[in-house]
Amino acid sequence: MRAWVLGFLLALAAGQAWAEVMVTFYAHPGARIRGNELLFPHAYVQATGTMQDSGTPVDWSAGFTAYSPGPQLLFSKGRGVVTHPDPRYIAEGRPFLRLAISDDAYRALRARADWWNSPEGRTYDLRRRNCITFIADMARVVGLQTAPEPSMKPGTFLEATAALNPAAAWREGGQLQQAAPDVVEAPPTTAPASPAPAPAG
Repeated sequence: MRAWVLGFLLALAAGQAWAEVMVTFYAHPGARIRGNELLFPHAYVQATGTMQDSGTPVDWSAGFTAYSPGPQLLFSKGRGVVTHPDPRYIAEGRPFLRLAISDDAYRALRARADWWNSPEGRTYDLRRRNCITFIADMARVVGLQTAPEPSMKPGTFLEATAALNPAAAWREGGQLQQAAPDVVEAPPTTAPASPAPAPAG
């Protein structure tokens, strides 16, 4: 009986050791069009894995874009919205950073994304407060250094940020991935990839 209990405890400890949440930062190497719609956002974060304290599975993604797309964003600020890219959209992007985070860091990441969806945090400004600003904020929440802001090129920003965080830089075959031709953050002209919440009132 004692041997069984010991084996159970060892297996439980091993399971807890493997439980972790991985966070990955992505950018699209170019504009993606699906069904005659230009897809946004161009930079986003994904968290996957298992929380250590509860064993809860994690599969969450977030990016920031304009709530009301259109050319008016070239000249004025607008309302932004945190969207949740689907697996297909995520797979079309390019990873630049990946690291394991604590349960507390994951909760902080979710809380910060919620703030960006709040009346206080949801202002969208094409040149000063866009999908890159959001992703930079998310990166700092999990302890990463970030490249200078504001920026209009998601891939360039994340590549520079990866260079500042070599331990977290996405590698294939031991090498940091080279950025594909970048897409400049442009004013959205169609609806965000994920459904936006209905305007209040």
